[in-house]
Amino acid sequence: MILIADSGSTKTHWSLLTANGHHQEFKTDGINPMLQTEEEIYASVSNGLLPQIGPLMWAGKVTNIFFYGAGCTPEKKVLVAGALTRIFKDAAVEVASDMLGAARGLFADKAGVACILGTGSGSCLYDGSQIAWAVPSLGYILGDEGSAATLGKRLVGDLLKNQLGEDLKHAFLAEYNLTQADILDHVYKQPFPNRWLAGLARFCHGHLDDPRIYKLVYDHFDSFVTRNVAQYHAEYRGTIDNRMATVPTPLSTAFVGSVAYFYADVLRNVMVQHGYRIAKILQDPLEGLIAYHRKDVIPTH
Repeated sequence: MILIADSGSTKTHWSLLTANGHHQEFKTDGINPMLQTEEEIYASVSNGLLPQIGPLMWAGKVTNIFFYGAGCTPEKKVLVAGALTRIFKDAAVEVASDMLGAARGLFADKAGVACILGTGSGSCLYDGSQIAWAVPSLGYILGDEGSAATLGKRLVGDLLKNQLGEDLKHAFLAEYNLTQADILDHVYKQPFPNRWLAGLARFCHGHLDDPRIYKLVYDHFDSFVTRNVAQYHAEYRGTIDNRMATVPTPLSTAFVGSVAYFYADVLRNVMVQHGYRIAKILQDPLEGLIAYHRKDVIPTH
């Protein structure tokens, strides 16, 4: 059996695949080594995942784990690998970025521009196997255009700065039972402010028929396309990395993530305005990753 994980800052989506082709999915809290220690990751998996998959271990042992996660940079992924190796002592563990997971889930062995719009955001040029080049996402403070966290940040900032009208401001504060002091406390003093801001972005989906909110969301995606997607489609892209010469044109662009999925109509409008077409939008990449990794399942007893 093998375990596949797609992890963001908010949740981790797992799939356990058996040799006969069956799979079962589970969800636990998000894992991000940029924000958590190895001990915290170990506790999260031990307390969240093991009770769910324990009853299935009669089918064999886990031989491989493929973990794709937010914050899994070359420097930080060792924290995730260390925690998983301690729990699954007989398994070979591979940890990679959520961006590579999204690319493989969207394109398998084909080339294209893969984009994540979830709690955070990211993008890359995928050559059909690995990431050829990526515009840095920079996190929700410096970047993460298109993400729920940055959308929440923009929404709250505009509301409290009286840019969206008193009616929307009062509706927002009432819906979430918040005061300005509560918001400042959550953002500047409480852990995981990006997750909290991402949760507030749901207000936009519920008020998307309001022209002011629609424009906010539209501009949010426009910023993502301008600062990220457009760079991959630029005529000079071949000078950035010689590996990109193997990628065919025109480039196919696809999206994964809850923000892309639930705001698909707005996102498509923005892409069309820039002259691009969306090949695919998935809520999460796990379905594609299951297909991609079926070859790695080996029978165990």
